[in-house]
Amino acid sequence: QVHLVESGGGLVQAGDSLRLSCTASGPTYSNSAMGWFRQAPGKEREFVAAISWSGATTSIAASVKGRFTISRDNAKNTVYLQMNSLKPEDTAVYHCAARRGPALGIRKDSYDYWGQGTQVTVSS
Repeated sequence: QVHLVESGGGLVQAGDSLRLSCTASGPTYSNSAMGWFRQAPGKEREFVAAISWSGATTSIAASVKGRFTISRDNAKNTVYLQMNSLKPEDTAVYHCAARRGPALGIRKDSYDYWGQGTQVTVSS
């Protein structure tokens, strides 16, 4: 089973940047596309970004496109979410997820494994 651990969240001011990391372990991680989702209290968990196993294909939500970038380093078993020009509305718990397959997905039910999440808070 894939185990995912996120890190890098914190409290920042609007306009600042953060880089989230998700480190994966387990024999089934290989050949897995990865995604980032976020969830604010009382709201549905929403898609943020995803990347194929090879890293050749990415998808970014319209709400963060141009500000966020997803990347991965398979040698380190790590996926990153670079977040620039942060806004208060970006405040949420950010979760990484893995699916059993190399192609990325944007639906949360297409992912099989989830990390515990890391809190991102953006003040104005």
